[in-house]
Amino acid sequence: MAIGNFNAATATLSALDSRYPFGPLSNQVQLDLIYAYYKSGKVNEAISTIDRFTRLNPNHADVDYAIYMRGLTNMESDKNLFQELVGIDRSDRDPSKSREAFEDFRRLIEKFPDSKYAADAQKRMLHIKSRLAKYEIAIARFYMRREAYVAAANRGRYVLEYYPDTDHVQEALEIMVECYDQLKLDELKNNVMKTLKLNYPDSSFIS
Repeated sequence: MAIGNFNAATATLSALDSRYPFGPLSNQVQLDLIYAYYKSGKVNEAISTIDRFTRLNPNHADVDYAIYMRGLTNMESDKNLFQELVGIDRSDRDPSKSREAFEDFRRLIEKFPDSKYAADAQKRMLHIKSRLAKYEIAIARFYMRREAYVAAANRGRYVLEYYPDTDHVQEALEIMVECYDQLKLDELKNNVMKTLKLNYPDSSFIS
């Protein structure tokens, strides 16, 4: 682990874990194994080890670390390194792993508010909310291309309700304005337009 050979580390740690499941160092072996699995990109193995550790050691001093690593592992598995390297925006991909990570971090903060990992978990939750809001916007735009304006407007409203502290609220409002305009729902359109003018006076949608 010290030299960064996490694949070799997981092999050795896994062997130790199998041979001495109740040894004096078994908990530390499992905690190291969680980290080594995470660093080597073995998501399923990491999650399985974390869940086993938390189930068998609910009062262990490092349970907060295990839950934090669960969030990190789920968050990491939502990324696509190749797409990020070439600059492809895939915000429309399934965000289920991000949602799991959000729940992991929320659980950590609720159960261990004084944990040294709580502050970082809070920051990561904000990042995940932005990711989830961006997903809703991407799906809304897909619906608009299909002229499914009711579905698109609903996605925009969902962003306002559940992700109001992200950078995607303006886009959500603009989508709603356009959809209500297409649907000839003037009252709804005017109400959203008022909110848009109040909060984003520089929007190109404001005439």
